[in-house]
Amino acid sequence: MEQLTDLKAILHSKRANIYYLDKCRVMQKDGRVLYLTEEQTEKQYWNIPIANTTCILLGTGTSITQAAVRMLAQAGVLIGFSGSGGTPLIAANEVEWLSPQSEYRPTEYIQNWMSFWFDDAKRLQAAKRIQQLRLDYMHRVWSKDKDLKAEGFNVSNENIQHATTQFSSKIEQCTDVTKLLLIEAQLTKRLYKIAANNTKIKDFVRNHENVDDANAFLSHGNYLAYGLAASTLWVLGIPHGFAVLHSR
Repeated sequence: MEQLTDLKAILHSKRANIYYLDKCRVMQKDGRVLYLTEEQTEKQYWNIPIANTTCILLGTGTSITQAAVRMLAQAGVLIGFSGSGGTPLIAANEVEWLSPQSEYRPTEYIQNWMSFWFDDAKRLQAAKRIQQLRLDYMHRVWSKDKDLKAEGFNVSNENIQHATTQFSSKIEQCTDVTKLLLIEAQLTKRLYKIAANNTKIKDFVRNHENVDDANAFLSHGNYLAYGLAASTLWVLGIPHGFAVLHSR
């Protein structure tokens, strides 16, 4: 069996792959981790480059062998169990079991983070910066994505321009995190309304329990966003308890 020392070391912050697998069997074979799919006529094996993988999500209809888990743990790969499509995340290995000393993750991120986190004013400033970056990202995506433009999601749209400009100003003037969360909720509600009008969805109400297409899509996106955020924080070595906005 291939040992951890045989693997080419790649920092977690530099790894390229996140896998979501369903309806397959994950196993160890000839010193490699593979997943097996059963087609109508034959079984097919696919290799997982574990040294360059951050995490593996196992969806419905999957199984994994102990030998495969051992190799994944040796390579520091996070293993999670999820529903279909990668959500919801049902269970995941605690990273301490996989990388106890965190020796492969950079330390400067958490050190820089902690240099401002205990200062209320600086933490608010960081939260406001994140919100502004969110608006900037939305502008970049909506200004170049052809599919979104075709549905009316264009930053040149008067309603969208007014919403983003208005809330950008409110973010800058905000004096505490509670008010910033309220501003975020108001912006989100405004964007929901614009999206509902563009897609001609009547009487839309955001409800996490509803299973209509719009709510299911939004819930799925939330799961993915939070999951990617958690993976990013883990890779950078920043504990999720040191939030600057949500769950502070």
